[in-house]
Amino acid sequence: MAKFEFRTKTNWITGGNCVSSAKSFYGVCQEDTTRQETFTMEADHPNVLLGEDKAATPAEIVLHALGSCLTGAMVYHAAANDIEIEGAEASLKGGADLHGFLGLDPEVRKGFDGITVKFKVKSDASEEQLRNLAQFSPVFDMLTNPTPVKIEFEK
Repeated sequence: MAKFEFRTKTNWITGGNCVSSAKSFYGVCQEDTTRQETFTMEADHPNVLLGEDKAATPAEIVLHALGSCLTGAMVYHAAANDIEIEGAEASLKGGADLHGFLGLDPEVRKGFDGITVKFKVKSDASEEQLRNLAQFSPVFDMLTNPTPVKIEFEK
């Protein structure tokens, strides 16, 4: 019952601009087709990185995914444990050295060298309680523990 499979399809538009879509998924032992609409997400790069600046960068989308998942996990698990949260805001930043992405230095990591999350939470819960609740986030787990990624090509 608890096994889920989420899927997206990404289409390249031009330059660094891509559009991804998500609709159906597998969960609760069956294919779920109850979504009435297809959700779309767009990514691009700023002009300084040769993009057209039409959307957030993929790195910013990762920060969004982490922030929204940490916040959601904290709020859901707080409610399940009778902990009241009146408001929550997460500010995230990730630093990267683009020498890796640009292929200028093979020793430099291509992605973030670290991510900082700062929460403003209106609650009587302790910081330790809030930290424990947020760590139920699946995206936090994906980013802090190695997740195997298999890349396949077809022509």
